[in-house]
Amino acid sequence: MTAPSKPRPPAFDPDDVSESNFTSYPEMHRAANQTRYNRRLGNHAGLKNFGVNLTRIIPGGQSSFRHAHSRQDEFVFVIEGEVVLETNSGAQVLTAGMCAGFPAGAGDAHRFVNHTTRDVKLLVIGDRAADDEISYPDVDMHAVLGPDGVYKFTTKAGDPL
Repeated sequence: MTAPSKPRPPAFDPDDVSESNFTSYPEMHRAANQTRYNRRLGNHAGLKNFGVNLTRIIPGGQSSFRHAHSRQDEFVFVIEGEVVLETNSGAQVLTAGMCAGFPAGAGDAHRFVNHTTRDVKLLVIGDRAADDEISYPDVDMHAVLGPDGVYKFTTKAGDPL
């Protein structure tokens, strides 16, 4: 068997995609959500209709605040490690090979939390539906996807953040 060669586009090695803990959350909500790192694989591949992220959550970290999308479907596959999925119905442990899906408009607020001493890796897939709104039941925050593809954040009462 020959040694694998460097992949040629459209193939690529996910490790060649830069990793970032950037979040678009307003400043007051950023710190708690910079404990996860994304490799934006869909963007790297030039995908326009849906996003694919390889997400790494460090020990003690979370994927985001618990949230629910009005128009965006989300699908998460646990690649490595053990993570707690928190939803409206409580918490459960997911391990490598397990999946979770969140249909748009279902209102099931969710997040992933790493309570272990090892990194967790998730494959996160979501569409880029226009006019999406995100509700955050545990923090005073709401988001609306603008025509420019950027989420605008407000308080639940509608005041800008």
